[in-house]
Amino acid sequence: MSNIKVRFAPSPTGWIHIGNVRTALFNYLWTKKMGGEMLLRIDDTDVVRSKKEYEDGVYDALNWLGIKWDEKARQSERVNRYDEVVEKLKLEGRIYACYDTPEELEFKRKRLMAKGLPPIYDRQALKYTPEDIKRFEEEGRKPHYRFKLIDSEIVWNDAVRGICKYDATKLSDPIIIREDGSYLYHLPSVIDDVDFGITHIVRGEDHATNTATQIQMFEALGGKVPTFAHLPLLTGKEGKLSKRLGSLGIRELREEGIEAMAISSFLAKLGTSEDIRSFYSLEELAETLDFNKIGRSQPKFDEEELKKFNTKLIHGMPYEALKETFGVSQEFWDDVKGNLEIAKDVLLWDNICNKEIEPMIEDKDFTLEASGLLPNSEFNIETFGQWMNDVKAKTGRKGKELFHPIRMALTGEANGPELKTLLPLIGYDKAYKRLRGQKA
Repeated sequence: MSNIKVRFAPSPTGWIHIGNVRTALFNYLWTKKMGGEMLLRIDDTDVVRSKKEYEDGVYDALNWLGIKWDEKARQSERVNRYDEVVEKLKLEGRIYACYDTPEELEFKRKRLMAKGLPPIYDRQALKYTPEDIKRFEEEGRKPHYRFKLIDSEIVWNDAVRGICKYDATKLSDPIIIREDGSYLYHLPSVIDDVDFGITHIVRGEDHATNTATQIQMFEALGGKVPTFAHLPLLTGKEGKLSKRLGSLGIRELREEGIEAMAISSFLAKLGTSEDIRSFYSLEELAETLDFNKIGRSQPKFDEEELKKFNTKLIHGMPYEALKETFGVSQEFWDDVKGNLEIAKDVLLWDNICNKEIEPMIEDKDFTLEASGLLPNSEFNIETFGQWMNDVKAKTGRKGKELFHPIRMALTGEANGPELKTLLPLIGYDKAYKRLRGQKA
């Protein structure tokens, strides 16, 4: 076992969406490739918005996708640890109380921006006198707390973005505790990463500025700074960040018949220099992971393209990938998979071929006549074509007028796998009865 350890840290304040899944996937693939471990950390410090059903949704989605975790933690159970670290950092002068109201902060921000300056906090709180603090408290003000950044250049070598540099003098001291005493994301995340021995952090590029401030938090805690990999954010097909992508849930995609490995294969190669192709196991996919092949531009995620890719993946899907799920024979799967759009439709065709259905008779005289020409022998892939030639010669019908009533009588469905494939699976007895309007 290597000493690599990653974490996926969802906030249970909404349903897990496609962007979250992409982050979880890259973390998991990294551990599979390198033989590391993954921590699933539930970031539930927002007690108002965190919900059990959203947390359960995370577990359901990850389990369905095959993304396993080795260890689990919950931030709401670690508040005492955060308090302990905060007290230490207060004594060291790295955390300080601010009594500025939201209105005062907004006024300062607008004034700086009007001057063309970065809207960073002016550290007025560090100049408070005891009298100031007494007055604020008499007014009923509650402080929020900030982490004090050290003026320096913050540099790291990102696994995706290369060398990243931030000037700490152009960054605001981040708020780490709200007025109500609840923690924001920044410091608890770093404390957890240190305590749990996280070596690699894979997340979206929207966290890059957070990373700059968090590197100083790692250093303040005496922890080892992890290796970072910031993935470009997905955009919609129209080329901008889409609200739909921020809510596009795995539940909806799953209900629409999208395969777990279609989602993983698609997301893992989208925005890379590699072609998007079908993988049928996460282990196989993990072997191809290469952060150097991830482009810097934001990849366009198109749900319709995913659905087309899903169909392509199903057409090549080996029997072993689904035999436990659907319980059909390998011969049956191999016969019908090339005509399926979603894999679970194999059950529909299994019912049509092997169980009793009510035929749909559009033209009774025609299907009766066709039943009389049906060869009473062992059917094979050639049978349907030979039979249709006989029916065409006898009735003069062709095209849709010939095939559609036959398809509806045999299957009850207007579309589906080719009848030359289905007829041997249905067999003579069922086919004959259905053509004559009998339930079979």
